[in-house]
Amino acid sequence: MKVLLVGNPNVGKSVLFSRLTGAKVIASNYHGTTVEITKGYLKFLNIEAEIIDAPGVYSLNPTNKAEEVTLNLVNEADLIINVLDATNLERNLSLTIDLMQKVNKPTIIVLNIWDETKHKGIEIDVVKLKELLGVEVVTTCSLSGEGIKDLIYKIKNARPFSQTIKPEEKWSFIGNIITNSQKLHHRHHTFLDVIQELSIKPPWAYMIALGVVFISFMVIRFIGEGLINYIFNPLFDYFWTPVIMWLDPLLAKNAFLHNILVGNLTGELDYSLAFGLLTTGLYVPLAMVLPYVFSFYFVLGVLEDVGYLPRLAILADRLFHKIGLHGFAIVPMILGLGCNVPGALSIRIFEEKREKFIAATLLTIAIPCMAQTAMIIGVLGRFGGQFILIVFLNLLIVWVVLGKILNKILKGRSPEILVEIPPYRKPHFGSLLKKLWIRLSWFFAEAIPYVLLGILLVNILYYFKIIDFFAYLFSPVMTKLWGLPREAVGALIVGFLRKDVAVGMLRPLNLTIRQLIVGTTILTIYFPCVATFIVLIRELGVKDMLKSIFVMITTALVVGGMVNFVLFLSGIR
Repeated sequence: MKVLLVGNPNVGKSVLFSRLTGAKVIASNYHGTTVEITKGYLKFLNIEAEIIDAPGVYSLNPTNKAEEVTLNLVNEADLIINVLDATNLERNLSLTIDLMQKVNKPTIIVLNIWDETKHKGIEIDVVKLKELLGVEVVTTCSLSGEGIKDLIYKIKNARPFSQTIKPEEKWSFIGNIITNSQKLHHRHHTFLDVIQELSIKPPWAYMIALGVVFISFMVIRFIGEGLINYIFNPLFDYFWTPVIMWLDPLLAKNAFLHNILVGNLTGELDYSLAFGLLTTGLYVPLAMVLPYVFSFYFVLGVLEDVGYLPRLAILADRLFHKIGLHGFAIVPMILGLGCNVPGALSIRIFEEKREKFIAATLLTIAIPCMAQTAMIIGVLGRFGGQFILIVFLNLLIVWVVLGKILNKILKGRSPEILVEIPPYRKPHFGSLLKKLWIRLSWFFAEAIPYVLLGILLVNILYYFKIIDFFAYLFSPVMTKLWGLPREAVGALIVGFLRKDVAVGMLRPLNLTIRQLIVGTTILTIYFPCVATFIVLIRELGVKDMLKSIFVMITTALVVGGMVNFVLFLSGIR
């Protein structure tokens, strides 16, 4: 049986999906589109079903890709579970009536977030609602699991709607339902209500936003550094280092194999400098990068589930309009801070090619992923935090200035933001962990293979002196415009595979602080890693991707030269 979850955005559908399915879920694009759907499986007593979580939509009269996909999924499903926010019954019933008009399939209505109705003074007569709609109605609280078992039991007895409604009667029918099944009672504002209002009304909203962002990154750093210092570094030091030191003399007879697998060992083992597949190739993604990626996505998941991200989008709307986007563009930018690949995938929230191009270009040029950020901190941190700040200030300036330029050059308009603002809710831990695992699986699938491939490629290029040829070829730009040594060309080549590894390659070159700042800035700007590149070809198309690459290379040439010149004038050597 194919069971489809359908509902408006922010009705708790994804948490309900987590309650119905096990730990194994599959996130994939609906065939022929870039719209993502999630599938899982339910097996309970004599019920076996494939559960599909459709994109959140407001209508089955398609005006965008998400609504088209949802309508197709509805037509393919055996049973529909229509999830409604019980605290916003009138608005949510619009989609229910669309289902009633277009679909003749067994349907169950789920009044989710049921626990909040009594807090908001809302009283719903479930028996009367069931009578008016003519299908099963179940009340649930997906956070606590209340009503989930009742929902599963009713799957076998689900039936189609018993009546059809003509389009012109839709809202009068909804009005009749509300009049006969819902009563509202007066209630006073709670403390949470006050916080919800303050978080979208300036000037308090901006102060709250700054506080949330600051605390979030402090938590990310605390968790990341804790995992590195107390788990991953000890694991490598006590368990993996003895293996490498035992392997080192055995491979010494074959210089090529030794360079590839172990790398350069001078005395004690420095994992970040050795640059072998079994040393740097494993240490960088697992011990230096994974802890920060884990902590970033954990905090992001909390902010999503609490309901703060839509509020942040509303606050960011004015700024993003200046660069030709609306406020929800903050989502791919924030995702890009974790990993550019899911950030690039999320540009599908835009419907216009112009918006997708601007968002993708700014993301790949000026938003360093968490892996790259970790390496920038590792490379420059020992000299002082002010130099890390210079790099990120450079990227912020590039993001704003380039965004304004693209907005002026590219024809089109900036659309208005239309986003649901949900009430603040307590995160569901199981759903949070499932979402965290899905996102980390991207990292495992993309990071480790490309890190190993990058290190292998560069070691081969070094061994056969090919890097020397590229260094000679690009030396005018590298040395005269950017002020970098020829040897840094190896980092640029690896940057196409993994930018975080490329940044790490600058460390063994004994560069000056100015050269490190210029090098890390250029490596962020000049080209996306190959995983992001592949995703963007799919999202933008070859033609627009080539235009984006031209913008990237031009920006890298100009910005690299300007940063080098300004730092020189500032006395930073």
